[in-house]
Amino acid sequence: MAQSSVPSDVPDIGRRQFMNLLTFGTITGTALGALYPIVKYFIPPSSGGAGGGVTAKDALGNDILASEFLAAHPVPGDRSLSQGLKGDPTYLIISEDNSLRDYGLNAICTHLGCVVPWNMAENKFKCPCHGSQYDTTGKVIRGPAPLSLALAHAEITEDDKIEFTPWTETDFRTGDDPWWA
Repeated sequence: MAQSSVPSDVPDIGRRQFMNLLTFGTITGTALGALYPIVKYFIPPSSGGAGGGVTAKDALGNDILASEFLAAHPVPGDRSLSQGLKGDPTYLIISEDNSLRDYGLNAICTHLGCVVPWNMAENKFKCPCHGSQYDTTGKVIRGPAPLSLALAHAEITEDDKIEFTPWTETDFRTGDDPWWA
């Protein structure tokens, strides 16, 4: 029996196998590199620690100062969109005594996810997509939306900023546990 001239510690891999592994590795690496941004697009950014607050932001991404916001919205019942929890559009609401309500309303319709505008003439939120309607507190009064608008606590911090925190208590509009928690 003839001995091979290849030392025993060198793996026995042919050129064809090596080229196949090299090609497979290159194609796999390229495919994963191309898929990474697509996968990251569908994973929402985290909003910080669990239960933490988020500073309300205006349309340009600037922090909303409570004193400036209240001065710019002197009408009781006025509703203005801001960026809230998870980046969702959230209404800040002026109460009858010209202060900020202690809650904000997520403006995402619970039917198909449209942004629900406030209809001042009819004194309710009306979804432009399929006609769902919500009362002044965001409680659903006409479908097809199955649930009321989500709530978030709205508080003024010591540095005059408005902060949203998750609403985990009972929904004051329905008496049920919050569906969004």
